[in-house]
Amino acid sequence: MALHSAEYGDTDPMAALATLLGESALAIIRTSGKNSLELLAEVFSRPEKLLAAPGNSVVHGWIIGKDRSKIDDVLISIYRAPVTYTGEDSADISCHGGIAAAKAVLETLYSAGFRPSLHGEFTFRAFMNGKLDLTRAESVMELVSAKTGRAREHAVQRLSGTLAEEISGVKELLVQVLAGTELYLDYSEDDGLSLAADPSDAAEAAGLLPDRPLAEEALKRLQTLAESYRRERLYAEGALAVIAGRPNAGKSSLFNLLLKEDRSIVTDIPGTTRDWIEAWVSIEGIPVRLADTAGLHASEDPVEKLGIERSRTLLEEADLILYLIDGAEGITTEDHEFFTNLADSNINTTQIVLLWNKADLVSVPEKILPQLTTESPVQALPPDIPAPLPVSARTGVGIPELTREIAARLEQASGDGSREVSAGLGTARQKELVDSAAASLNEALTLAAAGEPLDIIAPLLREGVNALGEITGEVSTADILETMFSRFCIGK
Repeated sequence: MALHSAEYGDTDPMAALATLLGESALAIIRTSGKNSLELLAEVFSRPEKLLAAPGNSVVHGWIIGKDRSKIDDVLISIYRAPVTYTGEDSADISCHGGIAAAKAVLETLYSAGFRPSLHGEFTFRAFMNGKLDLTRAESVMELVSAKTGRAREHAVQRLSGTLAEEISGVKELLVQVLAGTELYLDYSEDDGLSLAADPSDAAEAAGLLPDRPLAEEALKRLQTLAESYRRERLYAEGALAVIAGRPNAGKSSLFNLLLKEDRSIVTDIPGTTRDWIEAWVSIEGIPVRLADTAGLHASEDPVEKLGIERSRTLLEEADLILYLIDGAEGITTEDHEFFTNLADSNINTTQIVLLWNKADLVSVPEKILPQLTTESPVQALPPDIPAPLPVSARTGVGIPELTREIAARLEQASGDGSREVSAGLGTARQKELVDSAAASLNEALTLAAAGEPLDIIAPLLREGVNALGEITGEVSTADILETMFSRFCIGK
């Protein structure tokens, strides 16, 4: 059967692989759509059993081809509308894992009349059928993409409705203010109507913004939501932490220790690392892109010089720099030069976590001075850099304290020192709309304070209400929805 072009918004029976295509014990293929169970029965060895199965039940049998040949031995989980993820009749087919088996089952379904699903189409249909609002729909992909347990927790909070509830609460406040405003516009005092319960309330009786305290509360809650975005992006997208220092200071050993595996080559020969390498690691629940860089020093080797220059570029992109001092050597000329040259770079001293390596052998001295052969030594460390943390990349001494410091610094930079999970914005779309609503409301309050007429203020309140409605999907357009769901993975 020829496959026709797919479109978001239709109810065609669709099928997609919900698990990775590869060698595994099982593969799961999802189906959903109008008459999808009837279509599936045509390629199932026990069609009567499948069609008679109630929702939330499992049927065992074979997927069969047009020539009645057996394709694979499967279990089919039956879900009947409206109590399904998509709101439509649906089925999940558990077949044997492996590329050939999964592809054969999919091809059989396509031949029977199913079409391949579009990106995120299962969740799109869940939204269109009232199973999820847009914040919950977006959180599905956040959950799939979560790199750490902490990121998963934040996505689950949004999936459970904390953000939707907060948006709804703020929107209710604005609707109440807007309703009062429009009522004043519709019925002037000449018509004998006043919303003021207390005759002495001259402000409302004069037609000024009613329920101003509610509008102010709504603005405050919107500003709190907007501030939460940086925190949520930290847990979802992570941060770049770069390990830096002079050659042979222990950078690669620390990199391997934090990763809990040997990724960087470690030798006693300075300059072993010629270029930077990176890997993702979870630090106190924060996904961190950790990079090990070439030792910073003067070099005539053209390959090593290129690696050092690339490392310096990476340092300017870093959210956090873990700078290692070799405790056995103390602060050297190379260390001194690094801190001296900070003023000529885009690196802020607040981004630097100073580490005193080999603390198992040499303690951090009470007063740190550079070991330079000058008559008047210059203090090597800028005064705004905290004292170095003692660590040992060889024994692990100080590593728990280091991971806590990394997490605290990153959370502080994101504008949130609290680890409590609360309603927060998970996507750039949500942040843009909250900013828009806040801007409209702030302008409305400013105009009201200046005594401007309500017919100028009311449209701004309406803009705020519409922006909040767009966050949850009460106000939406086909183009916006298609763009959003096309970023999802197939089968979700």
